[in-house]
Amino acid sequence: MDLKPIYQNVLDGQADAVLSSVKAALAAGVDPISILNEALIAAMSEVGRLFEEGEYYVPDMLISARAMQAGLEILKPMLVAAGVEPIGKVVLGTVKGDLHDIGKNLVGMMLGGAGFEVVDLGVDVAPEKFVAALAPDVDLLGLSALLTTTMPGLENTIQAVKTANLPYKVKIMVGGAPVTADYAQNIGADGFAKDAGQAVTVAKSLLES
Repeated sequence: MDLKPIYQNVLDGQADAVLSSVKAALAAGVDPISILNEALIAAMSEVGRLFEEGEYYVPDMLISARAMQAGLEILKPMLVAAGVEPIGKVVLGTVKGDLHDIGKNLVGMMLGGAGFEVVDLGVDVAPEKFVAALAPDVDLLGLSALLTTTMPGLENTIQAVKTANLPYKVKIMVGGAPVTADYAQNIGADGFAKDAGQAVTVAKSLLES
């Protein structure tokens, strides 16, 4: 069965069409893993590329990510039953004092669409709450700040993780409108993503490093 309609429906942000086409593919006996990799994840990779090239904007990414999530919800029980492991586990949150969540939510959706397991701690997250959420199975910690006044929360959280002296290594990536690559490096982050599309590329490279 041709999976291109599912792929295209994700690109177009048509959640209802994704639902019906995923159900149709399953009814036709298509392997859930094929649907995941060849349609949903492939489409979100293309969405990220289109965003990088300026052809898609934040609203386009959001509706595509929501359409992908609609299909993923149907597939999840089957993927779990088949023993499909996520490519990595990410803990996300917006730092203390910052209540902005659109960018962070979009990063979470894009990472989920790329095959990561995402734990979203929400907004206004204190450093100690980030540290408490870390565990040996967590690969990445993603920190977001959208205001210059809350940027110190990024450094405070990184310091809290270092002070905790965890017996395992968790890579930390940061992002947000006022954050730069230089700032990220200066505060000891392992990676920096300027937007949600780049976050997937950075997360994958941190997993491999």
